[in-house]
Amino acid sequence: MAIECRFIDVVIPISKIDKVYPGGFEKFKKDNGEGFSNRLYHDQFLFRDGAMSPKDVKAIADEWELRGLKGVVNKNGVDQWEDFCVVTGIMGGPTLPCSWLEFDPVDNCVFLKGFPRGKIIGPNNK
Repeated sequence: MAIECRFIDVVIPISKIDKVYPGGFEKFKKDNGEGFSNRLYHDQFLFRDGAMSPKDVKAIADEWELRGLKGVVNKNGVDQWEDFCVVTGIMGGPTLPCSWLEFDPVDNCVFLKGFPRGKIIGPNNK
């Protein structure tokens, strides 16, 4: 499956959330149930949060980094996303290289690299 992109998206592999959130992704969903009725959604591999302003997206990214995920790392002189990725669909996809994420500009969605795109999950694709 794939995740619909909205304004500015923070995309995280569920496997990463399982490692840093006490109780894993299932507990995260229970703790944030209300958010899953609007801005939070996921497929079997990826979770999406996001906002309309860079300031709000930075706050989301900072929160995940406090939990132990790595955001931007430098590999061989190139800044890139590590454990989560910020995507701006209207601006062409990930804001930095992201080795584990594929972006489909035609349908404005992302999916886990190495897996078929499949059905798109999101507010406009229920």
